[in-house]
Amino acid sequence: MEKENLIFGIRAIIEAINAGKEVDKVFIQKDAQGDLMHDLMKTMKKNSINFSYVPVEKLNRLTSNNHQGAVATIAPISFVSLETLVEGVIESGKKPLFLVLDQLSDARNFGAIIRTAECTGVDGIIIQKQGSAPVNGDTVKTSAGAVFNVPICKVDHIKDAVFYLQGSGIKIVAATEKTEQNIYDIDFSEPVAIIMGSEDRGVNPSVLKIVDEKAKLPMFGSIGSLNVSVACGAFLYETIRQRS
Repeated sequence: MEKENLIFGIRAIIEAINAGKEVDKVFIQKDAQGDLMHDLMKTMKKNSINFSYVPVEKLNRLTSNNHQGAVATIAPISFVSLETLVEGVIESGKKPLFLVLDQLSDARNFGAIIRTAECTGVDGIIIQKQGSAPVNGDTVKTSAGAVFNVPICKVDHIKDAVFYLQGSGIKIVAATEKTEQNIYDIDFSEPVAIIMGSEDRGVNPSVLKIVDEKAKLPMFGSIGSLNVSVACGAFLYETIRQRS
């Protein structure tokens, strides 16, 4: 991980968050305590900053400096707001195509999806602040730099993003095995946002309840599912096929 994308030390991280820096994730030492750590936790929760507890060895690998039990990663990009993203695409006259990633957690899968999204003309990617893969060096490398070309939006809750997109006239299609409907039965020629779920559980059941359509890919082998980045590519290229 690039050292210029790291902030270490509790007070430095607090100040970075309060200054509006694009703090992507904070790693906190397990069992860390103290008033300053309490202030950091309070600041992170107030600003919906993604964080996780890790062994001190993890922090020591990230930096050899005095980290005080906390290291933060800074995203190499600036995120856009959902309203700015959606309104900008609609006003441009384009037929919207968005990706919504429901707590996908692997940075390399994220990067691979961004790369495919850029190649297929996706207008923007929407992720949740908590529980989503970080935009870090692995993401940048796996995306082959595409992360700098596709707008990415962070939201507090995926469900709120779905409601906003629907209110903007955009159909929501969830990629899920929990349906009898095939991907080739879906009309992707209209304004659409495709939801891909996390690697382990797929799209959240509460999100599935509010989408407009559900679709699955046909499977003929003994393995019941595809890697999420591969499945995402299949959905995007079916969209391109229908729109061509």
